[in-house]
Amino acid sequence: MQRSMTVTYEVGDNLYVNLTNRCPCACVFCIRTHDDGAYGSDPLWLEHEPTFAEIRASFEARDMSRYREIVFCGYGEPLMRFALVCEVARWLREQYPGKPIRLNTNGLCELYAPQEALADGTGAAEKLAGCIDKVSVSLNAGDAACYDRVTCPSGHPTNAYETMLRFAAGCKARGIATAFTVVDVLTPEETAQAVRQGESMGIPVHVRAYID
Repeated sequence: MQRSMTVTYEVGDNLYVNLTNRCPCACVFCIRTHDDGAYGSDPLWLEHEPTFAEIRASFEARDMSRYREIVFCGYGEPLMRFALVCEVARWLREQYPGKPIRLNTNGLCELYAPQEALADGTGAAEKLAGCIDKVSVSLNAGDAACYDRVTCPSGHPTNAYETMLRFAAGCKARGIATAFTVVDVLTPEETAQAVRQGESMGIPVHVRAYID
């Protein structure tokens, strides 16, 4: 495992933000199990979790006019650092107004980062609505049993699937452009069931190819 301090990295015409190595899931398709980077990036395993100052410096070293969108997505689950995501996103809105900000997440922050996600009596979706434009939530299943088998959430909580669905519904209800993703490691029947789950909630489902 090669470590670096790759805080931001390019994927196409978007700029991605890498905040942590921590993730509460061990998805069967996770790219981290067979590579140190993604889409030709430098290694994404962080030497340490970057501070706000380090993140800001990484952005300021780039020509931000080149990028269509800013995406919170790295080698860990961004919302394990929930408060920092909100802080950085608010700063980005001030510094680069009009630049869309997207979050890729497993949607389980209220289970695994509850002190930050549920602080002040408000839910995660409500907090994110003030600073995130788009959210892509890893659905990956049409029912709880399939979800547990594919995503392997730490501690095997019985309510992980329902927590993820509730998070996505909350984001949609608060005006965040919300989408689900499914990686094509499922059977055709399981994929169809996942798509139906998204349709029942009025949330589009994007089926992504597995990266081997």
